[in-house]
Amino acid sequence: MSSLALINEFLGQPPNASSHGYQIDHILEFCHWFMGALFLGWSAFFIFVLIRFRKSRRPVADHAGVTSGISTHLEFSVVLIEAVLLLGFAIPLWAKRVNQFPPGKEALVVHVAGQQFSWNFHLPGPDGQFGRRSVGFVSNSNPMGLDPNDPAAKDDIVTLGELHVPVNRPVIIELSSRDVIHDFFLPDMRIAADAIPGSLIPMWFTPIKTGTYEVICGQLCGLGHSGMKGTLVVDTPADYQAWLKERAELAGSQGAPPAAAPKAENKPPQPENKPAPPAASPSLGR
Repeated sequence: MSSLALINEFLGQPPNASSHGYQIDHILEFCHWFMGALFLGWSAFFIFVLIRFRKSRRPVADHAGVTSGISTHLEFSVVLIEAVLLLGFAIPLWAKRVNQFPPGKEALVVHVAGQQFSWNFHLPGPDGQFGRRSVGFVSNSNPMGLDPNDPAAKDDIVTLGELHVPVNRPVIIELSSRDVIHDFFLPDMRIAADAIPGSLIPMWFTPIKTGTYEVICGQLCGLGHSGMKGTLVVDTPADYQAWLKERAELAGSQGAPPAAAPKAENKPPQPENKPAPPAASPSLGR
């Protein structure tokens, strides 16, 4: 790690694990050092003013104020640096993340739905197609609202709290929410976006390191907000395919119809053993 990035590590920033994260880190590094320099500079100026204009030295206030242009030049320099950060770095980086999405065939598309207080992940099955979704089908057992009558939905993969993705492949996340506004935040990937009810919010990143990373909610969403966490597992291509196959088989077994009961063999009906009727008693002659 470079010497400039030490301030990010000191402030608790986790190591970057995405292809674009270094750009975010550079902006954070510069902002942290710049704000630190401003803090020291303005603190020194404040102490200088306290000593220079103390009452014992100037018992009568000077209403003329500062006559030199040093303060004007300093303030203009601060505004110029902030404008360079905003116009030269922040806005172009934001525009790239919003407008330059990877092609759909190259990227892995994942639907993510937040709810109090968990994350639901939805991936296409082996056919590569997402099944139809509708709010009318949403339930505790069907959090993504998959249409049970759609053949494309039969092999879809839905997981709660854990998402697997392959390394070095772009991942497009399409966010939604079942209740309130949440925020899908991946600190290690340097990416976050709000999940808004009734909207589909896209975001994307490319993981460059295998490992297990934390998914958190960055929006205060209720009493259980602090426990709304998930897991992002970045696998090698082989491990990801093995996980995908395992989940597809599990989804297929869960959606399979129950086995029919064995049929009884066709046998001729057996006569019932009924007791013989009692014999009639002889009539008495008169």
